[in-house]
Amino acid sequence: MLILFGRTAILYLTAVVVIRIMGKRQIGQLQPFELVITIIIAELVVIPMQDKDVPLVEGLVPALTLLFLQYLVSLILMKSESARAVVCGMPSVLVRNGRIVEKELRFLRYNLSDLLEQLRVKGVPEVGDVEFAVLETNGELSVVAKSQKRPVQPQDLQLDTTYEGLPLPLIIDGKIKAGSLKKACLDRQWLETEIQKHGLHRPQEILYASLSTDGTLFVQPRESGSGWQETGIS
Repeated sequence: MLILFGRTAILYLTAVVVIRIMGKRQIGQLQPFELVITIIIAELVVIPMQDKDVPLVEGLVPALTLLFLQYLVSLILMKSESARAVVCGMPSVLVRNGRIVEKELRFLRYNLSDLLEQLRVKGVPEVGDVEFAVLETNGELSVVAKSQKRPVQPQDLQLDTTYEGLPLPLIIDGKIKAGSLKKACLDRQWLETEIQKHGLHRPQEILYASLSTDGTLFVQPRESGSGWQETGIS
């Protein structure tokens, strides 16, 4: 039993490491060859995981070999446009200037109902309002609405906007993020002082706290606390 547990742990960690090295993309964002490799690796590690008579190395070596091949193919695709076109394919225009490209739909065997569904998901339910709808190589549909149908942007109204950036998480689930404090050139004493302004005394009482680029501190106590609070920093 202990041997089976150890084999399972080793194979599981190997699969996690291999897939992690392959990249951070979600399943729906994988290229076809990446998805195939992911499925094969999962199948390879399952066999020695279930059957203890199969040597552990028979699961590890093929998985690592596939990782090497995937890395090699990725390097080739980065350097060669023609190789990328062969392996990954090319984007296909399904809607052009408000008209469905029927020939392309038939060639890709892409259902018209699926196309209309994806347009609705993208917030452009009317085909006539679409400038371009492009089926990307990973299967995602990119939709560009006609200029008259796009949401109004600040630049359309000639409005100046300020830089927002990303907020720095200072406390997550009661734990102080020392790296974020250092990045903001702040210290723990400053944070504890700000916490006290909210009637809180310990970081453990806070579910989440973040600092925006304009110096606003957002604090959400745990459910036993006093609710949502915000304060400005001068």
